[in-house]
Amino acid sequence: MRLLTLSLSCLFALVIAGCGQNAGTPAAKTERTSKPTAATEVATPADPAFLLTEQPADPVGVGAARKESKDEEEVTIIGRIGGSTKPFIEGMAAFTIVDPKLDPCPDDEGCPTPWDYCCTKGSDLKGNTALVKLVSGDGTPVAKDARNLLGVKELTHVVVHGKAKRDEKGNLTVVAEKVFVKKD
Repeated sequence: MRLLTLSLSCLFALVIAGCGQNAGTPAAKTERTSKPTAATEVATPADPAFLLTEQPADPVGVGAARKESKDEEEVTIIGRIGGSTKPFIEGMAAFTIVDPKLDPCPDDEGCPTPWDYCCTKGSDLKGNTALVKLVSGDGTPVAKDARNLLGVKELTHVVVHGKAKRDEKGNLTVVAEKVFVKKD
């Protein structure tokens, strides 16, 4: 379990670092002028076993949770799925979320992947992003695609209640058994 948490933390740090380096570069601006692509489609109905039917009370934004939460503490955060071109972790029910105070790239930018927040400064994005990892009741990571498991796609708003896991770099992972999916 500790190795998996370390691996996810490293992957999360690479995703954030890679996204921030491209923001504002000529290559990133060229990408934004290409033909927009659709967010991933949800192929199957969500599994109700992993969904909360009511929104948890008093969620805080990802940025505040990154600043205030301590390792192993219960947290309730709200965010939007995104933060990179591929916010879903392949082979497991895990994804990154971004604080709702940050806006994805505007439609008039022509960005093919507005959920990567490439129009946002890298330092702002890093401080407002967290990894969400779904686990079963015994704490085992769920080895299913989060898009199908939860019926979500990029830019979906979610509220997550779970346990904060902090790494030595200050990255935040929220380990949860269920997620509330907001209807936008």
